[in-house]
Amino acid sequence: MTTLAARLQEAAAFLHKRCKTRARVGIVLGTGLGALGKEVQAEARVPFAQIPHMAGATVQSHSGEFVAGTLGGTPVFVLEGRLHYYEGHRLDDIVFPVRLLKALGCDTLVLSNAAGGLNPGFSLGDLMLIDDHINLPGLCGVNPLVGPNDEAMGPRFPDMSAPYDRELKAAAHAAAKAGGLNLREGVYVMVTGPNLETRAEYRMLRNLGADVVGMSTVPEVIAARHVGMRVVAFSIVTDLCIPEALEEASLDRIIATAAAAEPKLTGVVKRLVGGLGR
Repeated sequence: MTTLAARLQEAAAFLHKRCKTRARVGIVLGTGLGALGKEVQAEARVPFAQIPHMAGATVQSHSGEFVAGTLGGTPVFVLEGRLHYYEGHRLDDIVFPVRLLKALGCDTLVLSNAAGGLNPGFSLGDLMLIDDHINLPGLCGVNPLVGPNDEAMGPRFPDMSAPYDRELKAAAHAAAKAGGLNLREGVYVMVTGPNLETRAEYRMLRNLGADVVGMSTVPEVIAARHVGMRVVAFSIVTDLCIPEALEEASLDRIIATAAAAEPKLTGVVKRLVGGLGR
């Protein structure tokens, strides 16, 4: 069986043959957020399934394409969609795209997701900048670094005291302010899914200190920090998870809420990324 480094090298070589773009910024788009990819002046679009060693996305709202081009004048690589643990993917497969971005030369990672709002002060369609996250055994607790460690890729025990880059967070707030938007900030907690949580579970997650809950992002952040990438991440609040007033969730409503808020997040990310190219 080939090593992870060899698989990454093969995938990177495959993409380098199909695009001239060389980017230091990688972007991963989550549920209902694919329109940002259309803002990219694309040089190349490659389905995940065509990239060596890359698994295909199966979630209906994820197109599953690698896009190379420019956004706001800055060269970028964009992953339109992601892989989730609840789809049955191995953790190595879930974080392979992030490691591939690093192998392609990216040192900055921008992530987005749709999440349920646990903070009673949040409203549908709010944008939240992730300040920290919770990944506990029994909730999800999945970690892509379990197993043998390649010291050439990153340390055995990477520090996570500040997984979300402070300078990038400040730049994100400035990008939101420039567009007249209020960007909330808070803690993201990951659960396995795919079912949504019970009232008791939402109450527990809120008591733990989480502001939003979702089913992605954390493994990618861990893998990115392991290889030394700077990370900034955003959540769109697509449903309200307040135990005292919980209503039955609808996937169609969640996707519609994400789509309605998408132009706001697109503007923030476009201004943020544009600033990174200066």
